[in-house]
Amino acid sequence: MDQAEPPPPPPQSSSTPRTSVSSTSSSSIPAPTTTTPPLSLLEPVSSTKKKNRTRVFRVFRNVFRSFPIITPACRLPSLPGGRLPDSNSRIIAGSRITGTLFGYRKGRVSLSIQENPRNLPTVVVELALQTNVLQKEMNLGMVRIALECEKRDKKEKINLLEEPLWTMYCNGKKNGYGVKRESTEEDLNVMEILKPVSMGAGVLPGKSDVEGPDGEMTYMRAHFERVVKSKDAETLYMLSPDANDGPELSIFFVRI
Repeated sequence: MDQAEPPPPPPQSSSTPRTSVSSTSSSSIPAPTTTTPPLSLLEPVSSTKKKNRTRVFRVFRNVFRSFPIITPACRLPSLPGGRLPDSNSRIIAGSRITGTLFGYRKGRVSLSIQENPRNLPTVVVELALQTNVLQKEMNLGMVRIALECEKRDKKEKINLLEEPLWTMYCNGKKNGYGVKRESTEEDLNVMEILKPVSMGAGVLPGKSDVEGPDGEMTYMRAHFERVVKSKDAETLYMLSPDANDGPELSIFFVRI
């Protein structure tokens, strides 16, 4: 008995087959990108002046070294008893700066010091204090923050606010350590957003779209009177717009 031959295979189409793409596939859809506005903050005036002073000082020093040494005949002024006046007792007149305390609700609060809101921060210190704890202390009406560090060897000359590590006290209670750090991209973005704000407090969106209320960033900005007692002691006194009705905040930098 003859077996039936199998049917021939269907003819293949010469056209290129099309592949179907699922509408739910995300690999072909580019992820949305968020662009941050360019920074318009200016360099602090003190940094540019410092560069010019350094250049002028070098020229003056070279000229001064060529002069002969002359011994003065006058006597130094003295107080009764033969004591010389104490140079550390003189307080340099205060200058007004802009200070911003900011941070996430359950994160550590940072202090940014600027010459004015239009300039880049000159100092950023991360404090050993949570933002919500600082808010509670501020509601009590008086906050004293002391940042202390040890004195260096006389050969190591460094400005007081350039110290990298501080022991922090808040209203007499030791909280931990404050750390001076470089301004991060997030810090600069916050300063850029707050550029039109001279004084005030509020909430920035931050990461609230991901973390909810805990992702909100709170801030408080004010003018501070900077009083220099000596090379080892400076104080920032917050100038409240509400006169005696607002909270009092003082920040002490001390090298002991």
